[in-house]
Amino acid sequence: MKLSRPVSWFLLAFGVWSWVIWVTFIKNLWQDASGLAFDAAGDPTAYFWVHLLLAIASFLLGTAIGVIGLRGLRASRRSRDDHAAHENHG
Repeated sequence: MKLSRPVSWFLLAFGVWSWVIWVTFIKNLWQDASGLAFDAAGDPTAYFWVHLLLAIASFLLGTAIGVIGLRGLRASRRSRDDHAAHENHG
C-alpha cells in the first residue's frame, strides 16, 4: 500500500503527539499528591497501574503509527527522486 504524503505526515505527527501527551501525563501521574495515584503509605493505587498500562499501550501504538508515517514519507521521497532521475535520463 502506498501512503500519500499528507497521510504520512499525519501519522508521523500522531506518533509524536502520543509521546508528548503521554510522557507529560506520566510525569504528572508520578508526582501526584492528590491520593489518586499513590495511597497514604506511598504505594501505587489501581488508578496508577491502569493509567500506566494505558500510557505504555499508547507509547507502543504511537511509535508504530509514527514509524508507518515515517516509512511512508521515505517511500514517497524515494519514489519522487526515482521519478525525477528517470525523467532526467529519459
